[in-house]
Amino acid sequence: MIIRSATFISSVTRLTAMPSTGLPEMAFIGRSNVGKSSLINMLTGRKQLAKTSAAPGKTQTVNHFLINDAWYLVDLPGYGYASVSKTTRSGFGKMIEEYVLKSKNLHCLFVLIDLRLKPQAIDSDFISWAGRNGIPMALVYTKADKLSNNVVKHNLQTIEKELLKTWQELPPSFITSAEKKTGRDELLSFIDSILQAQE
Repeated sequence: MIIRSATFISSVTRLTAMPSTGLPEMAFIGRSNVGKSSLINMLTGRKQLAKTSAAPGKTQTVNHFLINDAWYLVDLPGYGYASVSKTTRSGFGKMIEEYVLKSKNLHCLFVLIDLRLKPQAIDSDFISWAGRNGIPMALVYTKADKLSNNVVKHNLQTIEKELLKTWQELPPSFITSAEKKTGRDELLSFIDSILQAQE
């Protein structure tokens, strides 16, 4: 897939305010500071499409970007914020759950996992929750450029071993680096295959 256009459409906090064109949606979510905005910018080839920040919790709304006038890339709030109030944090949880469970156009939920870290309980909990609810998913391992190939392989095996405690078979997965554009072609081809299957 070639990204010819990527346009910011809306930033909302309620499901009822989201675009209702019926176009397919590919949503991206992950733990706070997992590198989601950088990945979105890398995929679309637009340096400032999604706002990046060194501080966790930059994305606090559901953001829709129209890609090639054919589908939406949806940037969801991160789960597991450390720097917001408990009241706000529970609101993020509600907004995420409402979108994931009720969006009629969600074709795949891409869950980002920081490959540098040991398995995080919050990632496992979220993936299990989405799985129990029958949400089509793919796993995207981020920040691979920060590690050697051997460490990437070891950490991947460690995370997958943890996930397989609750999964018989894992969703499709991709190893990525926003900095080196690793995994870009594979992710876009996967999205393209999902879109073609709907035609």
